[in-house]
Amino acid sequence: MSEPYNHKAIEKKWQEYWKEHETFKTDVWDFSKPKYYALDMFPYPSGVGLHAGHPEGYTATDIMSRMKRMQGYNVLHPMGYDSFGLPAEQYAVNTGHHPNGFTQKNIETFSKQLRELGFDYDWSKMISTSDPEFYKWTQWIFKKLYEAGYAKHIDMPVNWCEELGTVLSNDEVIDGKSERGGYPVVRKNMKQWVIDQPAFAEKLLEGLNEIDWPESTKEMQRNWIGKSTGVEVKFQIVGGGEFSIFTTCIETIYGITFMVLAPDGDIVKGLMDRVENKEEVQAYIDETVKKSDMDRTELNKTKSGCELKGLHCINPVNGKEVRMFIGDFVLASYGTGAVMAVPTHDQRDFEYAQAHDIEMIQVIDGADVSEHAFEKHDYLGKGCKLINSEEFTGMVVEDAKEAITAKLEKMGVAKRTVNYKFREWIFARQRYWGEPVPCVYKEDGSIYFLPDDELPLVLPELEDYKGKNGKAPLENATEWKQYDRNGVKGTRETSTMPGSAGSSWYYMRYIDPHNDKEFANQELLKHWMPVDLYVGGPEHAVGHLMYSRIWNRFLFDQGLSPVKEPFKKLVHQGMILGSNGIKMGKRFPEFVVNPSDVVEEYGADTLRLYEMFMGPLEVSKPWNDSNVQGAKRFITRVWNFFTEPENIIEEDDGKLTRIYHQTVKKVTNDFEALGYNTAISQMMIFVNEVYKAGRCPREFAEGLIKMLSCVCPHVGEEIWQRMGHDDTIAFEPWPVYDEAKTVEDTVEIAVQINGKTKGTLAIGKQDPKDEVIAKAKDVIADKLTGNIVKEIYVPGRIVNIVMK
Repeated sequence: MSEPYNHKAIEKKWQEYWKEHETFKTDVWDFSKPKYYALDMFPYPSGVGLHAGHPEGYTATDIMSRMKRMQGYNVLHPMGYDSFGLPAEQYAVNTGHHPNGFTQKNIETFSKQLRELGFDYDWSKMISTSDPEFYKWTQWIFKKLYEAGYAKHIDMPVNWCEELGTVLSNDEVIDGKSERGGYPVVRKNMKQWVIDQPAFAEKLLEGLNEIDWPESTKEMQRNWIGKSTGVEVKFQIVGGGEFSIFTTCIETIYGITFMVLAPDGDIVKGLMDRVENKEEVQAYIDETVKKSDMDRTELNKTKSGCELKGLHCINPVNGKEVRMFIGDFVLASYGTGAVMAVPTHDQRDFEYAQAHDIEMIQVIDGADVSEHAFEKHDYLGKGCKLINSEEFTGMVVEDAKEAITAKLEKMGVAKRTVNYKFREWIFARQRYWGEPVPCVYKEDGSIYFLPDDELPLVLPELEDYKGKNGKAPLENATEWKQYDRNGVKGTRETSTMPGSAGSSWYYMRYIDPHNDKEFANQELLKHWMPVDLYVGGPEHAVGHLMYSRIWNRFLFDQGLSPVKEPFKKLVHQGMILGSNGIKMGKRFPEFVVNPSDVVEEYGADTLRLYEMFMGPLEVSKPWNDSNVQGAKRFITRVWNFFTEPENIIEEDDGKLTRIYHQTVKKVTNDFEALGYNTAISQMMIFVNEVYKAGRCPREFAEGLIKMLSCVCPHVGEEIWQRMGHDDTIAFEPWPVYDEAKTVEDTVEIAVQINGKTKGTLAIGKQDPKDEVIAKAKDVIADKLTGNIVKEIYVPGRIVNIVMK
């Protein structure tokens, strides 16, 4: 009888072994093997430590990298920390301590927990975005973006959070509040560093066709970029002035009954002296600037607005005067800051017209659009004909688009153009704990970027880490701010970069993390990029995943990245929910699962096995304590059988041949597809058959342990050693299957009399017809009481005896 399974002793032993022997250290210069680069979205090292959701995605990449290593690949599977961010800064504000100490302590905690879970990370390549050796190159890349004209310093409306004392990007604002902390966010004009995302729009759209990503994520990015092809048309304002609108529905131009301008745009500012209801308009503008772009567009359910009384513009296609309004759903930062409104053929315009008692003109035939005839009226579109459109009346929409555009082009008031919803990425933050922007504002007002030999520009240590009166905390660093070097005098930029800066390129640094001459060696990048498998949450679809693609594409265009797209395959893991089926969190603390507690009681292998067996990786799943115990029982069952030497035989007796080869085939294919739950199920089936047989050939036993070791590496290593092996299992060759041996040799068929089943018969698939029929007659001999007139055999399915 083998000794009892002791997860604590076994896991401690092998974690020490892997650390001492640097088992998973990757020689990135070994080009003799095919490469495989598996990567997790690296975590922010919070003070709370890992939660139960972290190990799910990490285990998924760990299983894949372990299998690929056994298949002969040189595997790179690194880990690091996205360590700049608000929590560490708030800690510094509250305690007066430098946030780096808080961050380093949290990194140590996370690293300890990750080691306890047995992940095969190459810890020699660990990075931290707040390490000056890392962010030197973040600053360097940003400088390159500036030199290429993509990073700009402009005056623009931004999302300002007074409580956090900083600007926030659109994806950091939810329902008008900061994503972190839930504090109010308002709009205000500030000088900001931005990155020109729209300049990359077409390349990003094209790149989506080349990568293996979830279609839902690709569609989110397409929608976020928001490409539309249409016509830009100039409108003259009665009494002087003009503005332009962009439309994809130029065929509806005869149906315009009003215009809507962005309340906070330059067009309205230039017209305020001519507005008759100035106080009403100004009050609406003041209310609008308190809202974020999300509040004004995607989340906007109201049709609020205000007429610019006394102002009209001229529709160039027919010379008619059109009333002018402002509405908060029109953004100064998107398009031209003005939209034409055709209430009979656009739902939003229709509701706005109803709310403000504006006339409607139907210009496309196909429906009665009087106010009382419908509640919702969308644009009618393809195949319909124009009405009330002068010489274009009777034309189908497709022809009218071209004809009206041509007329306006001939008049010199229109041009064909492409527009995007995509806007500049607001890149400056009025925070301390982030990468300093490495530039100086010279005395003549020009911008001077630090030379490469002055990078990294390191954060100064402060006594007061809190910004005041809308100014950045680095304004408190009075000596650090002043720059006087190499004949240049000026003041340093005191805003810092957003947390997403370092994470936009970190996947490259893992390949060459200690290089102090360049951000990564180009020969290494050519070999290792792109990342073969990237696993992380879907919440990053239009944030980190978009930013990473932009930075990588910029570096590709500069000849500094060998690939257009950084992540070849992307998988989003589902959420691990509390046992109540709700996301774990502060709301229901009693349902929050600490993975360290599970490891202590059941072991890391049990936790890994359980989370992979819960269901498909991409699906959210509730925690279940009893199923954790079931995972532990399965591991114990494997331990009890395969650590008993007398249970292992040297020769294949044939009892397990087919099920073994079927298991290797299914596990291999399922691992490749990240179908870990079904792969584990197949291994359980095999173990059941092993118990029935009472013995297992050594080849099959070792093959099972190799496969299982990817999911449960500690117990896999221990059983492998007890089977008589001295070296780690990590580099053993992956088991192979024989396709011919996966096929069932026998099949059970029905035996019928006059089409009614009277029994069953097990036959060989290659058995001849006469032999099968003879066996079938034996099975139903007592029922053959009449004259046989016909004997029918459908191979592999039935024998039917027809009788009178």
